[in-house]
Amino acid sequence: MKITLKSEAIEWFENKFPLNEGEAVRFFGKTYGSTEVHDGFSVGMQMDTAESHDDILALTEENGRKYFTTKNDEWFFEGYDLEIGIGNTYNEPYYHFIDQKNPEKTADSVSSASKKA
Repeated sequence: MKITLKSEAIEWFENKFPLNEGEAVRFFGKTYGSTEVHDGFSVGMQMDTAESHDDILALTEENGRKYFTTKNDEWFFEGYDLEIGIGNTYNEPYYHFIDQKNPEKTADSVSSASKKA
């Protein structure tokens, strides 16, 4: 699994999600909501420290800030890469799930929580 942040998402996190030294942003699956590929589950995020986990599933670093998920959420991300951008309508993150076996495939529907609008 890969986590990719578009440039506008990197800027959004730097401006709207301040971190202290050593902190990172962790993404996870949570109940309620929906994504392009999940019904009844959505993406959650919280401040955490990657160093406190020995079960990292995916980690990327942008401008010295770490973004990651753990193997506890492999059930949620399995088979997908995660692309994070910022939607035009609400100026909030959207989450695009990219099928690892067929990266050109697009989801039939995008939830409002993940919509690029």
